[in-house]
Amino acid sequence: MTSTVGWAAAGRQSSAEETLRALTVVPENKDSLELRDVAEPGQADGQVLIETLEVGLCGTDLEIIAGEYGEAPEGSPFLVLGHENLGRVLEAPEASGFSRGDLVVCIVRRPDPVPCPACAAGQWDMCRNGRYTEHGIKGLHGFARDRYRADPDALVRLSPSLTNVGVLLEPTTIVAKAWQHIDAIGSRAFFQPKTAVVTGAGPVGLLAALLGVQRDLDVHVFDRMTSGPKPELVRDLGATYHSESLTASGIKADVLVECTGVASVVMESVTCRALDSVTCLTGVSSTGKTEQVDVGALNRALVLGNESVFGSVNANRSHYEAAAAALEKADSGWLQRLITRRVPLTDFQDAFRRQDTDVKVVLEVKGN
Repeated sequence: MTSTVGWAAAGRQSSAEETLRALTVVPENKDSLELRDVAEPGQADGQVLIETLEVGLCGTDLEIIAGEYGEAPEGSPFLVLGHENLGRVLEAPEASGFSRGDLVVCIVRRPDPVPCPACAAGQWDMCRNGRYTEHGIKGLHGFARDRYRADPDALVRLSPSLTNVGVLLEPTTIVAKAWQHIDAIGSRAFFQPKTAVVTGAGPVGLLAALLGVQRDLDVHVFDRMTSGPKPELVRDLGATYHSESLTASGIKADVLVECTGVASVVMESVTCRALDSVTCLTGVSSTGKTEQVDVGALNRALVLGNESVFGSVNANRSHYEAAAAALEKADSGWLQRLITRRVPLTDFQDAFRRQDTDVKVVLEVKGN
C-alpha cells in the first residue's frame, strides 16, 4: 500500500506533481516498512537539493524495522529509513561550494541544538548530552527517497572515481574513527604495532581490515564463514582469514578491532592480546546475554599489561574525509566486490531477505 504524506516543512503544501518515493517505518512498530509517496522536501530542510543514487543497508536498519528503536522527526508519523547514502547535487546556491552534478554523501549525525561543547567543536560523534539527531535513525528522515535537501556543512564531496563505491563511505567512517582513536591512544607511550586482529568479516570488519593493511600491519580477520566471498576478499586484501576462534589461533595482537558485537567474541577480544595492546569495540551487543568472566583476572591483565579497551561509534567530518581518502587509495575492484547485491528500491522487500553470499546489500534509488 502507498499513501501520500506531506513533509513537516513550513509553508510547504503537497500535491500530486510534487510526490516522491520514500521507504519508511513507524518507529517502534515492528514490520511497518512501507514504500510510500511523500511531498518534495522544502527549502527549510536545506539549501542544496540532492537526488539519491544508492542507500546501503546494515544491521541498524534491520533493528529499526524490527521496532527495537528509531525516532521520527517532530511532527511526522513516520521515519524515512536509510543512513548510508550516495547522491548527486541537483541544485545548489552559488556560494554553497557545490555545483550541479557533484557526487556527495550526507553526514549522518547532526549536532545537538544547545550545542554541547563537543558538538560546538565539530565533534558531534562525541556528543555530551545525547540530544544529537541522526538521519534515518533519530529525529531526522533518512535517504531512502528520491530526493532530499541538506545544508552545505552536512555534505561531503566525493571524487567521481568513487561513483561505483561511494555508498561505502559511511561504514568506512566508523573504522576511520576507530583507527584514529587507536593511533591517539597508542601515542600515549612507545607504540609500534605489527599485528592487528579484526573480528567479523562483514562490511565494517572488511573495511577495518582495509585500513589496517593500508597501515602496513599484519592483519588477521576472524569470521565463522568457511565459504562464500569473505575468505577470498580477505586474502585478496593481503590479510589472513581465520574461521577458528581467536583463542584457538594463539595470535596475540597489538591492535584489535571488534566488529561483531557477539558477547563471546567481545570477551575474546579483550582477553587474547599482546602487552600494551589497544582494543576498539565497534560492534553493538544485544542485551540479555551472559558470559562467565573472572573479573579479577581480567582487571589484573589489563592493568599489568598497560592495555586499553575503548568503544567507538559514529563519526564527524574529519572521519568522513579520512574515509574518502582511504577509499580513493584502495583498489576499486576490491571495493566493488564488497557490494554483493544491488536491489531496486521498488523491490525493497527482497533487499532485506538475507542470502548466504551477502556482504553489503545496496538499494538502488536512481541508476548512476
